[in-house]
Amino acid sequence: MGEYVPQPGRWSNGEVPLNVVLGEDTLITGPKAFSRFRSQRTAAVVIGCRCTLDGVHFAVNPGGHVTIGDECAFYGSVLLCELEIRIGHHVYIGWNAVVSDSDFHPTEVAERHADVIACSPLHEGLPRRPYTNRPVTIGNDVYIGHNATVIKGVTIGDGAFIEPGAMVSHDVPPRARVLGNPARVVEIISTQRHD
Repeated sequence: MGEYVPQPGRWSNGEVPLNVVLGEDTLITGPKAFSRFRSQRTAAVVIGCRCTLDGVHFAVNPGGHVTIGDECAFYGSVLLCELEIRIGHHVYIGWNAVVSDSDFHPTEVAERHADVIACSPLHEGLPRRPYTNRPVTIGNDVYIGHNATVIKGVTIGDGAFIEPGAMVSHDVPPRARVLGNPARVVEIISTQRHD
């Protein structure tokens, strides 16, 4: 039997956008992976080697930038990026989990109402109202369970475990296990192995 030869990264449903870089043996599946991809940046999405991104949606706006490390597995997750999302190596993100670096709308009522009108096709050309964006950073060896949400400005430390359904609105220390809405630390995971 011959020696294994790494394969170029690919999207099973078509050609990846020119500003998306895939590492060797990385596979993206799902017809809607890039249906909301609008980034105009060079190398807007950079994904490492040996990743499986099954049913993931890259909703990346014109100035957005996403980096994903090696050997990650995301299933049915949504990455909403206006500014920057940085994800380390060996990260697992479960079904319906959302990572967002922005509110994508103003939070004050009158400004939000004006922004909704500006987004309407009936009012093309009206300027949108400003809203807050802050980068999201997810360290190495992080598990994010299904239906969890990570919002703007959050940093998740290496080895953290985000329980399913958690709403992560504050930084998570390394090796912390968090759950709830808002997410709170319930345990620091030991790095010692029990043989």
